Amino acid sequence: MNTERDDADRGTRGTSLNAEAERRTPQAIAWPGVGIVGAGAVGTALGVAISHTGWPVVAVASRDATRRDRFCALVPSARAFIEPAPIPDVADLIIVAVPDDAIAEVAGQIRLRSGQAIVHTSGAVGAEVLAEAVIEGGDIGAFHPLVSFTSDVERSVAGIAGATFAIEGDDRSVELLADLVEAIGGTPVRLPPGMKAAYHAAAVLASGGLVALLDAIVALGATAGLDERGSLLVYGHLAEQTLANARGVGIAASLTGPITRGDVGTVAAHIAALEAHAPDVVELYLATARRQLRIAENRGTLSPNQAARVRRVLAKER
Repeated sequence: MNTERDDADRGTRGTSLNAEAERRTPQAIAWPGVGIVGAGAVGTALGVAISHTGWPVVAVASRDATRRDRFCALVPSARAFIEPAPIPDVADLIIVAVPDDAIAEVAGQIRLRSGQAIVHTSGAVGAEVLAEAVIEGGDIGAFHPLVSFTSDVERSVAGIAGATFAIEGDDRSVELLADLVEAIGGTPVRLPPGMKAAYHAAAVLASGGLVALLDAIVALGATAGLDERGSLLVYGHLAEQTLANARGVGIAASLTGPITRGDVGTVAAHIAALEAHAPDVVELYLATARRQLRIAENRGTLSPNQAARVRRVLAKER
């Protein structure tokens, strides 16, 4: 796409994104030009990944000159802008990859025409935050990649392949996003209305929550003389086995350990050791132990008496 495209071409693209969306296939139409607002870790990785598929990435907007330059070096087809307002003049699909608190501000600077679409990449904010951009027409949506993005663009792009993307929005934009996600090697999953916050909380537990758990494990490993690398090697292997078991036989069936056996003495010894050597980990241990106890009870591996004894140990005031 370029700025010299005539009105007839704009009409064709409008039809492709709207009335004829159901007939859209990668072979049957020209993909819409993509403009990305935000040249941070997410925006840059998506720009590179999309450009590799054949979808044209035609523009990027960022107030950070260093990030803009880096993006354009990695995606030479993109024109650089400081502000997002000009993006709809050169792109028909606009991806807003900025912090959540800045999405509404960006939407307020953009005005779409019929046949264009604007989406954001937030996992917590709904698509409706973009409504101001479509006062004159267009569609809104959102797609959130379940990817741990870092400043290492190559690693982030590799992580996109096979990742799940939660998508939401108007039917037309959802279909367009599903096409895009599949093109970059991801798996699109449409979220039911109102479930964005719960979905994102689960994602945070799977990523940030896991990092917090690993940090606690490393803290405990240090009391046994292991450095971070050693702890990740030793306990990481166990974690990988547990994940494989959960995938193979289910979460409940993969639960092992003293709580599943009602081994109150071991649980009490764990808590005493934590209080002595890593008191800031006690609360985390207790929270996960209570969850394990519930799983074990539901699985039927504990007698009521065993479950009650474990619960008393976990509930003991400290």
